[in-house]
Amino acid sequence: MRTPINRRTEAVVLSARERAGDGGNAEYARKRILVVDDDPSVRGMLARVLVGESYLVWSAGNGAEALEIAAGVQIDLVLLDLNMPVKSGWDTFERLTADHPMLTVIVITARPNQLFTALGSGVGALLEKPLDFPKLLQTMSELLAESAEIKLARMAGKPAEFHYLPAQLK
Repeated sequence: MRTPINRRTEAVVLSARERAGDGGNAEYARKRILVVDDDPSVRGMLARVLVGESYLVWSAGNGAEALEIAAGVQIDLVLLDLNMPVKSGWDTFERLTADHPMLTVIVITARPNQLFTALGSGVGALLEKPLDFPKLLQTMSELLAESAEIKLARMAGKPAEFHYLPAQLK
């Protein structure tokens, strides 16, 4: 079943399929990433980096769009900004994880003082903007490789590895 997605997102997905060189057959083996950020330049930059790393990428400009995409496409990991119109990042997180309890979420934000909220919520990581792309990719790889038991422990508030990368001021 194919979900309706906007043309820009479709172009990113098709680009990823073409890079695979198989017309899309590797789609099932490759991880599906949803990038949720209200800033189109951030979405575009993240999508380019992730497609370059052979991920399949969907993009949403707000929480409502993210929920619509997640309802129609099996997503493996979400990169979620907190400051968004229509539906805030934390509201989107709650709905996404209620509908998809095993979904891995990385919060990416410029909003200060989110560490304790993130720790208590069950997110896999909190990365503050500006992003360090090599560390983002490493964190994504580690979280995507986690077992179901580790994900469940984190969501239940039990001890589990948490990835935190504060903003790097240059």
